[in-house]
Amino acid sequence: MNSSGLQRRDVLRAAALAAASPMAFAQGSGWPAKPVMMVVPFPAGGGTDAFARPLAAQFAKQTGRQLVIDNRGGAGGTLGASIASRAAPDGYNIFMGAVHHTIAPSMYPKLDYDLEKDLVPLTLVASVPQVVVVNPKNVNVPDVKAFLELMRRSPGKFNYGSAGTGTSHHLAGELFKQQTRTFITHIPYTGAGPALRDLVSGQVDMMFDGLGSSAAHIKGGRIKALMVSGNKRNPAFPDIPSAAEVGLPDYTVTTWYGLWAPKGTPADIQARIVDEVRKAVQTEELKAIWAQQGAEFPNLSQQQFGNFVHAEVTRWAAVVRASGAKLD
Repeated sequence: MNSSGLQRRDVLRAAALAAASPMAFAQGSGWPAKPVMMVVPFPAGGGTDAFARPLAAQFAKQTGRQLVIDNRGGAGGTLGASIASRAAPDGYNIFMGAVHHTIAPSMYPKLDYDLEKDLVPLTLVASVPQVVVVNPKNVNVPDVKAFLELMRRSPGKFNYGSAGTGTSHHLAGELFKQQTRTFITHIPYTGAGPALRDLVSGQVDMMFDGLGSSAAHIKGGRIKALMVSGNKRNPAFPDIPSAAEVGLPDYTVTTWYGLWAPKGTPADIQARIVDEVRKAVQTEELKAIWAQQGAEFPNLSQQQFGNFVHAEVTRWAAVVRASGAKLD
């Protein structure tokens, strides 16, 4: 066989070996060579989907490959996280988690995954301030200070709905109670949607919700926003005072969403994913969608995001301990 024939055979053999390797697609500049799977650990149509689906569409435009959303709801988001932690670390499996996942280690003592060991933090995708909202018929007050006075005069008279025990909605309420020294009865639901519907109808008095999911009801006058968390007003709702303005400078609760990959995902592919997300959320189309929901894109490095996640785990553990919150 001549030398050209040998070279051709060697090239074909190398190509066959590459195709047979499960890591082949993940290495080098060819990523993504096929669709990427993104586990979203909540039911379709929830708050996470509001960011996951526009991101997936923009990812497809940028890369020419689909970002397929796999909704795996259940157990407060921990079922999907467990599935993602066991996925192949080949660059084609990622996970969109949320603030709930930094609360879960304190609420679920027997999780079968470790957020900080089995998953690699990639990037924050969106950060939305929590908003304290009330049904205006149930709670007829001009502002949050008047409501605090009313609650202190009548402890236990008012209640708040949440997406369920151990969710950010629940713990945001517990943190509010701790910082304001008030007592409000917690009513857990099976999701934020049902709780919000009952708030609008007057079945519950208040909620600690992500600004994005409450936005339409606030604009429509069906619920009233008393304050947003943090030390600044939100540009999308400039008339709502910040927590700092009403005397609660440490009430800095956000509903945030981030991306992780299974441990062992190649570092170069991690970097590519982060780069594609950065490009996507800085397009005019996604900037507009984020702004409509009062969301920001905190442009953190991977290391900064990892540090942020660790700080959130520690912070919420303290809130859980102080509240005595536990799952039935």
